[in-house]
Amino acid sequence: MLISSKLEFDAGHRIPSHNSHCRHLHGHRYAIEITLSGNIITDEGIANQGMIMDYSEVKRIAKDTLINKWDHAFLVYSGDIQVLKFLQSIKDHKTVILDKPPTAENLALIAFDILDHAYIDNYENNLRLEKIRLYETPNCWADAIRKEN
Repeated sequence: MLISSKLEFDAGHRIPSHNSHCRHLHGHRYAIEITLSGNIITDEGIANQGMIMDYSEVKRIAKDTLINKWDHAFLVYSGDIQVLKFLQSIKDHKTVILDKPPTAENLALIAFDILDHAYIDNYENNLRLEKIRLYETPNCWADAIRKEN
């Protein structure tokens, strides 16, 4: 069984080596879809009976581990030295330093890694993260999908 939940956040970024507009400082209204698999909980009389996981819990974990850190932050590549120095010169600026350029593809992979650990630790019904879909715009997205071992 699969379930999915979608959350949104706002963040700025730039792709320093890009040949077009994305080399400039700018922002997006990102959306992230989280898809989990697991067994439906059948224990009689408990709050999650009939569910893989309560959607409010899916969202709470995502907010606590990722969304609240990235929302209204500037996502900057550690190799983008000029921008990184600029952002660090702004007192109390919310900056997230990444080890890769903040493309939709890289952000989806980073989000998958962060959230994979967060969901595994929370349920015992074979719950696992299957896919992260990160929308950079309403019409453009990247999928990070679990690879089979």
